Amino acid sequence: MKKNYVIILVVALIAVTSFAFTLKKSEDRAATEEVKSLVLKAYVNGAFNALDADAMRKGFHEDFAIYSPKGEAISKYPIKVWADGVAKRKSGNYDAKSSKNKWDHNFANVDVTGNAAQVKIELFNQGKHVYTDYLSLLKFDSGWRIVAKVYHQH
Repeated sequence: MKKNYVIILVVALIAVTSFAFTLKKSEDRAATEEVKSLVLKAYVNGAFNALDADAMRKGFHEDFAIYSPKGEAISKYPIKVWADGVAKRKSGNYDAKSSKNKWDHNFANVDVTGNAAQVKIELFNQGKHVYTDYLSLLKFDSGWRIVAKVYHQH
């Protein structure tokens, strides 16, 4: 009789563990898709393809900056300056149908852990690999926001 209880207990534990693992994987996939969707809307289309400064302002945290080396110092390019530049560029001679303005992308890696995420994305223009970007994201009460970027220009 005791043996039956042990077998039932082991089977129940396996079932609960399997269900929890499946649920966790489902949550991870959902978070990954949310992050990718935000990066497409605010970054790939906002900053490049559609020049949508409003999408940038919504998807990037107001304290966001692009960080790059300047000698031994760090140069910071804030989102306000970047988004304002994108809006100005769009209001000029921007031709959305020109192949020069079409940016393709590849999500090389998307890593989400809880409320933090890191995205490695490659950007291509006219078939040439131009940038490899590393975007850091945090999930706030209002949702995911891009908080920092470092990059390599090829």
